[in-house]
Amino acid sequence: MAAQKFHLGWFLQGSSVQAWNEPWTGNIDHEWQDVELFCDIARALERACFDYVLIEDSSYVGESYGESMDIYLAKALSTPRQDPIVTGALMTQATSRIGIVPTIGTYQMHPYQLARTMGTLDQVSRGRIGWNMVTGSSDPAARNFGLPGMPPHDERYDMADEYMEAVNGLWGSWDPDAIVADRASGVLADGSKVRHVDFEGKYYKTHGPLNSGPLPQGRPVIAQAGGSERGREFGALHADTIVAGVRTVEAMIDYRNDVRSRMEKAGRKPDDCKILFLVSPVLGDTMDDAKARKARQIQSIKDRLEERLAVFGKVTNINFAALDWDAPVGELTTNGHQQDLAQFLASAGPTTTLREAAEAYFTRQSAAIDLVGSPAEVAEMMDDIMEQVGGDGFLITLPDTSRKSVAEIADGLVPELQKRGLTRSSYTYEKFRDNMLEF
Repeated sequence: MAAQKFHLGWFLQGSSVQAWNEPWTGNIDHEWQDVELFCDIARALERACFDYVLIEDSSYVGESYGESMDIYLAKALSTPRQDPIVTGALMTQATSRIGIVPTIGTYQMHPYQLARTMGTLDQVSRGRIGWNMVTGSSDPAARNFGLPGMPPHDERYDMADEYMEAVNGLWGSWDPDAIVADRASGVLADGSKVRHVDFEGKYYKTHGPLNSGPLPQGRPVIAQAGGSERGREFGALHADTIVAGVRTVEAMIDYRNDVRSRMEKAGRKPDDCKILFLVSPVLGDTMDDAKARKARQIQSIKDRLEERLAVFGKVTNINFAALDWDAPVGELTTNGHQQDLAQFLASAGPTTTLREAAEAYFTRQSAAIDLVGSPAEVAEMMDDIMEQVGGDGFLITLPDTSRKSVAEIADGLVPELQKRGLTRSSYTYEKFRDNMLEF
């Protein structure tokens, strides 16, 4: 069977300082304010012909664990964290082909400001910007922007549907050829090709047009990661690429078929949205080396379980410090990340303790399936998975992001994928969306 080419993305944790106490991170405790690490990562991944780097983010200091900020500050758990719009802009200037996708919550900006900011980024990157659209999940984040708290989960998606209608209208307020730059007549922009939006919905309103001009891509590439029923519906309607964190090959097949079916019902072509599955390859010179490294990762998770639960509590709004870790998990609910909590609870039976459930969940949490072995062995595993799933690719995330770990992927794993014809070895197009839609 001929090799099926697939896409590669990178899920970049949005704060370099969180690696400060890990091996091979240099002097990041002193240099974390400098974006050069992120620029170096983007350059390495561009050399490996990745489709994009997605910059994960949150806009608040955690305070759910023990109802205190202490552990988040002491252990650098997503704090300090710089604005991904700024770091992403600098990453675009350090590269020339790879897509850069900052995360921005709809609660953080009015649709006009978001449309203008992302439009400007698309212009200065020459058509290489994406937007990881999130609705938010944390009440502290909402309060940072003057809101009393986050609306209910499904209502956040109702608001996001309206938000997308507003920003799409603003991005479309200039025709692609509106800038005529006719020196003879002295006309820069043709007024007949620029229009008001005058959008007014239940939650948002905006007049338009944008004053920043047309976008090279028409609109940024829209990324989305909703795994709930409502989130999948939203992604099928709006997303150009979806981040999927499911556990097994069978679940990957079901997820992809479900989203593609929803896209067809919405009148979209399923191939216009690329679903990338989260994976965390563990590489070694041999299988034994890789298995030993995986064992060390698992032991580290068990040794630092409190930190893991603090981070998990941050996205689910659950105070795990107040629960008995050696008692059965019981019922837990959230207005935060519902798919994450559902997967956590799936790790627990009637008598499973919180400690046992947490250890089981976090040892599997970052990846759909285990990819452990030499670069050649892992490349074969990825080929087999994509053959079964049918597409569209993988979004790589690592627990130990450093120049060393990135190089292992870019200069170790990817050449094995390229040798098999599984990933691109050069970019065909200049713009992000065009490369995404190439295959």
